[in-house]
Amino acid sequence: MADKAQLQEAIKTQGEVVRKLKSEKASKEQIDEEVAKLLQLKAQLGGDEGKHVFVLKTAKETLTGKYGEDSKLIYDLKDQGGELLSLRYDLTVPFARYLAMNKITNIKRYHIAKVYRRDNPAMTRGRYREFYQCDFDIAGQYDAMIPDAECLKIVYEILNELDLGDFHIKVNDRRILDGMFAVCGVPDEKFRTICSTVDKLDKMAWEDVKKEMVNEKGLSEDVADRIGEYVSMQGGQDLAERLLQDPKLSQNKQACAGLTDMKLLFSYLELFQVTDKVVFDLSLARGLDYYTGVIYEAILSQTIPAPAEQNGADEAGVSVGSVAGGGRYDGLVGMFDPKGRKVPCVGVSIGIERIFSIMEQKAETSSEKVRTTETQVLVASAQKNLLEERLKLTSELWNAGVKAEVLYKKNPKLLSQLQHCEETGIPLVAILGEQELKDGVVKLRNVASREEVDVPRADLVDEIKKRTL
Repeated sequence: MADKAQLQEAIKTQGEVVRKLKSEKASKEQIDEEVAKLLQLKAQLGGDEGKHVFVLKTAKETLTGKYGEDSKLIYDLKDQGGELLSLRYDLTVPFARYLAMNKITNIKRYHIAKVYRRDNPAMTRGRYREFYQCDFDIAGQYDAMIPDAECLKIVYEILNELDLGDFHIKVNDRRILDGMFAVCGVPDEKFRTICSTVDKLDKMAWEDVKKEMVNEKGLSEDVADRIGEYVSMQGGQDLAERLLQDPKLSQNKQACAGLTDMKLLFSYLELFQVTDKVVFDLSLARGLDYYTGVIYEAILSQTIPAPAEQNGADEAGVSVGSVAGGGRYDGLVGMFDPKGRKVPCVGVSIGIERIFSIMEQKAETSSEKVRTTETQVLVASAQKNLLEERLKLTSELWNAGVKAEVLYKKNPKLLSQLQHCEETGIPLVAILGEQELKDGVVKLRNVASREEVDVPRADLVDEIKKRTL
């Protein structure tokens, strides 16, 4: 066998040959031939006593078979060996894989990271191909609907705190949908594809959805019409009770299980005081294949007006729609576990970019100044050669838990320091001057009102905290 160092050098050289052919866009046959040579060389690389060196690699094809018809939005790639790769589509599937690999059976966590969709971007609506999501998930074997209710409570609190305007949260259950499809006459093998079509009801009229079901998915008009009767229904716990008495749905075990849990969910949501924003909506489907139970989606009800200079036929305002969604996915972890062990999970994804697009647009149309920092006070100087005194006072404020800031210049002009506060929204300025140092005081200035008051240095921390509560 060739010397190991020589073999590694040969592998390196052959890798460069493959890369060069790809960059020159050589024929597939020629590239495949050289890749085969590279793989042969790698196969020859061994350790002592003829033992092969095994290189652990990230598992491929992790994302396929999880998203249904939305799979067409996955960015799929191939590495140099021809293995199928892709950019991360969401944070849920990687989370499930992490649980399986580490044999974790219960955890509560949040995660903020980038994901990628091969989609048509709509910048004004916060729809991008590369964007951040914030996920919250609860994994573990718990009593029905308690974790699910907490996830909905979290969505409710986030949207309330952000003050983005009126919103509502649609909830449904995959078991109710599957039971509905069954009693309406949809063949079992078409449940998921029809589910993806129903999911378009938030963007398309029922007639267009029906056409897709009949003309593209092969359903009869009668079956589509029966589905149409159900998906027009909305309500709360009362709707779940009514559907449990439905002559057709009440005969389906899946639908009954879903409706029973829906009643329980609403009883918990009432205790959490969020039922004023939650609607049981049979048209909610969520096209992803991995959902197994409760599903939900948060939707902003109003349009944020665009700034006057942007108003036009295409930019009348920002209508973002869905800003969060999620549900229960009890079977996903088992797909990655060698023994198929399941870990029940429920979670929610918040569309950070979509929310930001609304907040930015709202800020542009409002006269209210938006703060870009949490800094409570800027330590400034009125004369030159006071850098050391500024840094000393800044340190005192930091040690007292005050969020203070100082410009990184030895002798900044007072006007520049005040302008910095106005631009960033810092509410207070602590101004030091030679006279203030002699008198043992700090001149505290309110940036908005321009009111100034001399505060004894010993009382400065309490005064700043009192004014920035």
